[in-house]
Amino acid sequence: MVANQRIVFIGDSITQAGKFEDSEQIGYGYVRYIKDYFVINQPEELPIIFNKGINGNRIPDLEQRWEADVLSLCPNLVSISIGINDVWRQLDHPEWKQVTPVRFREIYDRLLEQVTKNTEASIFLMEPTIIEEKMEAEGNILLKDYVEVIHQLAERYSATVVPTHQVFIEYLQKQNHQVLTTDGVHMNSAGNMLMAQTWLKAYNKYMEAKKKTL
Repeated sequence: MVANQRIVFIGDSITQAGKFEDSEQIGYGYVRYIKDYFVINQPEELPIIFNKGINGNRIPDLEQRWEADVLSLCPNLVSISIGINDVWRQLDHPEWKQVTPVRFREIYDRLLEQVTKNTEASIFLMEPTIIEEKMEAEGNILLKDYVEVIHQLAERYSATVVPTHQVFIEYLQKQNHQVLTTDGVHMNSAGNMLMAQTWLKAYNKYMEAKKKTL
């Protein structure tokens, strides 16, 4: 890891997680847990972390602020967590103009193309987590197509997939599993820990592979 690496986390309320109430603007969710990991494990090489999560965002909202909140920050790593609201709005606001998987892919593709053209940043694509803590919930069934889009785009752009949907679903199948959310979507401390742990596993694997190519 290079000193003063600049990491941008962008997404919706799951990423935002109280950042506006936090003097560091990091929040109290998975981004905080990731920062604390770096604080403890590599204080001599602390990255500069930007939390660019905004409550309620869908992928068209990310596109509107992509230049200001991602490209202008000259990131070394961009981590994107989006898709929950693109599906959730289909359930709680069916009257809205919806983000279909096709539209989701089109917009996401444009965003990633801008990253590759305008920066040298590594790209981490986080799978959208869950909508209700039930595998068979309608939201989780709908999410599958969006998860698939993310995997397709990761292959196209040589990005790292953070399998957050997969690990959440796997966790829900375990006996004596604990509650991960406050309302079926927003994380409690356990949910944030699982997100952070999954991200860090992907990050450490990525860094190990990168070292082998040097």
